[in-house]
Amino acid sequence: MNKELNNFKGKGISGDLKTDIKTFNAIFSNDAVFRLREIKSGDFNGCVFFMDGMINTLILNESIIKPLILAEGTISENIAEDISERVLFANEIKITSDLGDMLSGLLYGDTVLLIDKCKAALVINTKGWRARGVTEPNDERVLQGPREGFDEALMLNLAMLRRKLPTPDLAVEFLSVGRKTDTKIFICYIDSLVNKNTVDIVKKRIKKIDIDGILDSNYINELINDNKNSWFKTVGSTERPDIVAARLLEGRIAVMVDGTPVVLTIPYLFVENFQSDDDYYLNFWFAAIGRILRYICFALAVFAPAIYIALTIYNPQLVPTSFLLSVSMSRGGIPFSTFVECIMLGITFEILKETGIRMAQGVGHALSIVGGLVVGQAAVEAKIISAPLLIVVALSGIAGLMLPRLSTAIFYYKFILILTTTFFGMFGFFVGATVMFIKIYSLKSFGIDYTAPSTIFSTNSLKDTLIRAPWNFMSFRPSAISENLRRFRMKK
Repeated sequence: MNKELNNFKGKGISGDLKTDIKTFNAIFSNDAVFRLREIKSGDFNGCVFFMDGMINTLILNESIIKPLILAEGTISENIAEDISERVLFANEIKITSDLGDMLSGLLYGDTVLLIDKCKAALVINTKGWRARGVTEPNDERVLQGPREGFDEALMLNLAMLRRKLPTPDLAVEFLSVGRKTDTKIFICYIDSLVNKNTVDIVKKRIKKIDIDGILDSNYINELINDNKNSWFKTVGSTERPDIVAARLLEGRIAVMVDGTPVVLTIPYLFVENFQSDDDYYLNFWFAAIGRILRYICFALAVFAPAIYIALTIYNPQLVPTSFLLSVSMSRGGIPFSTFVECIMLGITFEILKETGIRMAQGVGHALSIVGGLVVGQAAVEAKIISAPLLIVVALSGIAGLMLPRLSTAIFYYKFILILTTTFFGMFGFFVGATVMFIKIYSLKSFGIDYTAPSTIFSTNSLKDTLIRAPWNFMSFRPSAISENLRRFRMKK
């Protein structure tokens, strides 16, 4: 028997309780947590089905089983409606004749009630699985601001978002994806602010997905984004409800996936790589410093090693003589070329970084710091690498850590520029850098220019790019995202 949910859609039940119990037992013959409880009370004959560990047993016992046992006078032509309206105490009950809907609800923590001589079933909300709890995301900590993050439970995540945006203008659309997992997905947006064409594009792309299972939002990310082979992100991701709420207030769309705390935000622009949560919770003067430093760090992370190679090998006349002599002296006895040194150091730095991430938190931090110091110092003293190049590569690597959303693009373009500069000098450097910028400016995120609002030459579009302007100056939303531009005005 092929037990994919889609194969049960549109099918019904017989109405004979014994036959229907056999049907459910056959479907879940290999499921150790499938439970059923037959109930007989007077002329009433029924059976409840549920998954152990996914339901709230108190609701099941007090709001379903107990009322059914004590019920009287429930036999009528509309017995399902009578039980739903007069007997059960549950807050959400759905009457359905579709076997697929029954199984979908059962597998998602609902209880299914079958009644003898009735071809309709009651799907009762009894969800009650345990959640991890609300904690601050480790990768998105802030100096000041909200300290809560999303959980793996989809309904809890939606509740946290609604608490931030308690307005009926918040639209939530439901989809499910995955032949085996039937993963629940919510598409959230503010109806009066969002571009409806973008909403249609997102829904259309998600509906086209035909895959066995969706276990994380990154599955959706890779399958729906515009530029699947790009090293730059064109779909945003966050674990913070306040960030999702802020994005929705700008006219964006959020895609919430059951089973993961990571929420996707669409569209995602290049400037968002340099924006931090702290920028909006701290004084704008302080935020401006951090924003400018991130742009500088991006330049250092990508360009610094290549520029060092170009200046020391091909264009030494552009650097002070004293610096050039210092570099020449430090390279005395080094067996490798500057290119090989740079590649070796870059890979070593990435290994130390990945090791620090993958190991236990306390050990990882100690290993990354001590390992970097010991390996670097020992390599310099052993004349395997030169000290100036070690400083340049370390500076590039540390600067890249300041921009985690651009880590992939920084890694690849840094080594590409090292390669082109080694073989073609400053000309190769400028060609590589030009190709990178052409790629950035050619990208789109769901039909919107990736480099907006920098490509829209207006004062309003630039107030949250290089720096974060004071709130009283940011009266308008980004025009590239929403047609409803007015964000706020001061009351007289």
